[in-house]
Amino acid sequence: MRIFKGIDQYDRSEEACLTTGTFDGVHVGHRKIIQMLNDIAEREGRRSVMLTFHPHPRKVLFPDDHGLELLTTMEEKLELLEAAGLDDVIIHPFSKEFSRFNAVEYVRDLLVNGLRMKHMVIGYDHHFGRNREGDIHQLREMAPLYDFNVTEISAEDIEDVHVSSTKVRTALQEGDVVTANMYLGYSYSFRGNVVRGKNRGKDLGFPTANIEISDDTKLIPKNGVYAVDVLLEGVAYRGMMNIGHNPTFEKRGERSVEVNLFDFDRDIYGLEVKVELLKYLRSEKRYSDVTGLKTQMEIDKHDAQGV
Repeated sequence: MRIFKGIDQYDRSEEACLTTGTFDGVHVGHRKIIQMLNDIAEREGRRSVMLTFHPHPRKVLFPDDHGLELLTTMEEKLELLEAAGLDDVIIHPFSKEFSRFNAVEYVRDLLVNGLRMKHMVIGYDHHFGRNREGDIHQLREMAPLYDFNVTEISAEDIEDVHVSSTKVRTALQEGDVVTANMYLGYSYSFRGNVVRGKNRGKDLGFPTANIEISDDTKLIPKNGVYAVDVLLEGVAYRGMMNIGHNPTFEKRGERSVEVNLFDFDRDIYGLEVKVELLKYLRSEKRYSDVTGLKTQMEIDKHDAQGV
């Protein structure tokens, strides 16, 4: 998969079948669009191309109040897009100036003239251009004028529930990891570096790796205890994770992410790990003494091993 840092950097030597959007999470609905795009591109002898944006438009348009909780970092999104079989991805810098293109200018000047788009594949609810004024109806009106075809993808359903990035976020915020993973088609994950904590887990007999997540827009799920797989240097380890404020020890400590890896004894400070969420086990709670907490952690370990 080729990656281009902007529309003006794109190799225009071949005509494009194109889709565009943020595609946060690259969930099962997104992948249906990508599969359709790939199939059309192969049939027509063109490149399958995605146009996406960085930074996220809301971060530019509402810098002080964007409220972003994204399912994927750009690095994670590119890995998922490559696995989906795209030929090219264009990551165009999003700016306030760019946001002022109206729907016609966006399609005519950027997609048709800038990228040699001959076929556009979009989801049924896609909007584009200034104030999101463009939609499927305008695309169909513009298609014969600017010599391209349009294919619309209807809603992707799982058990009669429309899949969207918003629904995935909501499931994770509610601790419903199983549903979120079903919508995504893979286990939700995040990456971070192992940093030093307060060593309370070690004193309890459950040494934990404190994970520092560098991307402040990455969604961290609901507080509580989870069964997880942890990928370290290409090897997967089963473990359990606590997200929260350690209420047994502090009235309101800072929110932390701590992982206990089973059958593991190594110093991994400073290393990057990938944590894949498998199941929400229980809510975080305060125990009256350390003995009660240790007993619960033994139960948590047993439950996590059984997932």
